Amino acid sequence: MRETEVTWLTQEAHDRLRRELDELIANRSAVAAEINARREEGDLAENSGYHAAREEQGRQEARIRQLQGLLRHARIVEAPQAEGVAEPGMVLTVRYADEEEPETFLLATREQGALEGMEVYSPRSPLGHALLGATEGETREYELPSGGRMAVTLLKVEPYTG
Repeated sequence: MRETEVTWLTQEAHDRLRRELDELIANRSAVAAEINARREEGDLAENSGYHAAREEQGRQEARIRQLQGLLRHARIVEAPQAEGVAEPGMVLTVRYADEEEPETFLLATREQGALEGMEVYSPRSPLGHALLGATEGETREYELPSGGRMAVTLLKVEPYTG
């Protein structure tokens, strides 16, 4: 397995994803029963309830596969405790070279984060990778999708407590 395939999760995030996976697997029989009930209503070509149940089954099965793959490659790490150094699980406040207003986001995988009102940047993203190990006040550069470079200054680092 390549290092880039590993997903770093806190124990709390791992447990939350495991519970979600277990619930989805337990719900398989209920979804199958719903499909069978809708199938017995008659003509499948015009049975919107049947098609909706099949679509829901497809979404749930896709999520099950996603979670199984993610958990298969997960590594449990301690939640960061030290403030001041950018690492996964930390809330970073940065200022881009061409912006006046700072931006605050969680440095984590989307699976670990998924927060309302806060952006989540992966440590594997160009920005996240550039900031890994940075300390408050440090300026780093990262490559933009256009091929240009952007300077970003790390203003504040604090552990995520949500």
